[in-house]
Amino acid sequence: MGNAYMKQHLETATKTGVLRISFKKLNEVPEELKQLESNLRTLDMSDNKFASLPPWLGNFKMLKHLTISNNRITNLPEEIGMLIKLDTFAAHGNRIASLPDSISALSNLKIVDLSGNKLKNFPSVFNGLKKLNSIDLSKNEITEVTEEACKDLHVVEINLNQNQISSITPKLGECPKLRTLRLEENCLQIPVVIPLMRDSTISLLALEGNLFDMKALAHADGYEQYMDRYTAVKKKLY
Repeated sequence: MGNAYMKQHLETATKTGVLRISFKKLNEVPEELKQLESNLRTLDMSDNKFASLPPWLGNFKMLKHLTISNNRITNLPEEIGMLIKLDTFAAHGNRIASLPDSISALSNLKIVDLSGNKLKNFPSVFNGLKKLNSIDLSKNEITEVTEEACKDLHVVEINLNQNQISSITPKLGECPKLRTLRLEENCLQIPVVIPLMRDSTISLLALEGNLFDMKALAHADGYEQYMDRYTAVKKKLY
């Protein structure tokens, strides 16, 4: 991307607080962005060739929306936890295998999209974040959801479709705000999902494409309780 083109983008972003530099074939985050750290609110750097993010990105204290999707990023800097106003974080289609502990400091985080990465564990860094609305972890390599990972999870919707999950702690169903849980195309057996149907507040549980016939689910313990919640929500919508 030419210097004149970048200069024009920066001048506009200084006025609007919005910078989009996607599809620019960039290998590194341009250092010129530093001049925007005091006022940038939205930054979209999707569809480039970044392998990493610079630590100085943590200086963008006004940033609310960060999109780094479809790059080649393998890890995130600890400094990402300094983005205290971050509301939306989209990083799908990268090669991220783990998340820095500092993400647990992002108290304003509402929407997280980490689909299509290399995560092998359900991240525990989202525990304690009270404003979370949705976490998308679909198309990763997660095999289980442990009690430690969701001991203080406050989120309305979790998407875990297309992973390799065979084990889920019943504690996930005790998350106080959880209403939608997507688990399609995993490696689940019926006994694993019984507590989620019977002892939870989940009103939409998507389970197609697991290691059981969906017709058999209707005869499992907890199915009636789940359908009562599902139907009650549908009635409110209509």
